[in-house]
Amino acid sequence: MIKYTKTHEWARIEGAEAVLGISDHAQQELGDIVFIELPQVGDKVKKEERFGTVESTKAASELFSPLSGEVVAVNEDLGDNPQWVNESPEEKGWMIKIRLTDPAETESLLDDSAYKSFISEEI
Repeated sequence: MIKYTKTHEWARIEGAEAVLGISDHAQQELGDIVFIELPQVGDKVKKEERFGTVESTKAASELFSPLSGEVVAVNEDLGDNPQWVNESPEEKGWMIKIRLTDPAETESLLDDSAYKSFISEEI
């Protein structure tokens, strides 16, 4: 199940872990992504705090973690293929995987319909 934040990141919950990335809406707004800065395996991320940066031909944007945890995997392939975030933001364009430190945080995230409603109000 994928959940979203109001800062346009997503989290796919997989048991005690979550895979994180940016939403399709966010990548469309950013335009062609040319560079991504991500944390290292072993780093800690905190809910609503910066975990990286994404740069596009239009702007640089900070990435904010939807959940707290320890980084257990980083999509290293994005270094050579940042366009994957544009092509497939929720599949090939995933960014990091974390081991959750507080699974209850997932309850504060938006489901698909709530996120779609949020973006329609934002436009």
